[in-house]
Amino acid sequence: MADELSRITPRDRQLLDLLDQHRTFTTGQITDLAFTSVGRARNRLSDLHRRGVLDRFRHYHRPGSQSWRWTVGPLGAAIVAASRGEPMPRPFAVRDATARLATSPTLSHLLAVNGFFVALTAYARTRDGVGLARWWNEARCREACGGLIRPDGHGVWVAAGQRVPFWLEVDLGTEPLHRVVSKVDGYANLGPRRAYPVLFWLPTAVREANLHALIARTGLPDGLTVATGAADHAIGHGGPAGPVWHVPGRAGRVTLTDLPGATVGGTRWDE
Repeated sequence: MADELSRITPRDRQLLDLLDQHRTFTTGQITDLAFTSVGRARNRLSDLHRRGVLDRFRHYHRPGSQSWRWTVGPLGAAIVAASRGEPMPRPFAVRDATARLATSPTLSHLLAVNGFFVALTAYARTRDGVGLARWWNEARCREACGGLIRPDGHGVWVAAGQRVPFWLEVDLGTEPLHRVVSKVDGYANLGPRRAYPVLFWLPTAVREANLHALIARTGLPDGLTVATGAADHAIGHGGPAGPVWHVPGRAGRVTLTDLPGATVGGTRWDE
């Protein structure tokens, strides 16, 4: 352990902390988070994997090869535990957690949620005065909300001197739209302190349009800001950081910092 700690860079530690919180990233996502090229990322990740700091998995994919999914390895888990003064996890337990993650039916959804926040982070890396000041996973969100709702994530986006907190719901198109819309009611019960804008990230603009049609028929709770974005439409428009957000009942699309109702009393909603 002592020998390995001398070889761990600040970027390695940042990556370990992110993987500990968010469980797994693809090679491309890690490149966007912390590297300048995919080649540099692959070289460093392979080295960390060889040393047991990271673990990886991928499924059979035809044609071609599926990108590696990276997670914390036995030595990496020991480093994280030591930094927190926690008991060292057994290597078997770490490997078992990786196997369960690799076969989880929610893996695709987890990668999509992480991909959303990675896209914001990557956008901010090349721009001054822009950043993702907070990124919570589902478990942290559920804890903060007392179990009233189960957001996929929570973030605070900072741009142009403004802080915009938001809840995130990622839709993969696998459940009926009426079930997607029904999630809004729980957010309305949080009260003004945490009634942040609720972002619905959908796979296609067609599904997004269908969601808006349903919202027009059913309505939304008073005082709650909802905005939708479509992953296919966001390509070439700056991703989730760009002018891709459509507010029900309003024409056009806006950026996160231009969401209506994002200010109360002249100050940004935040904790």
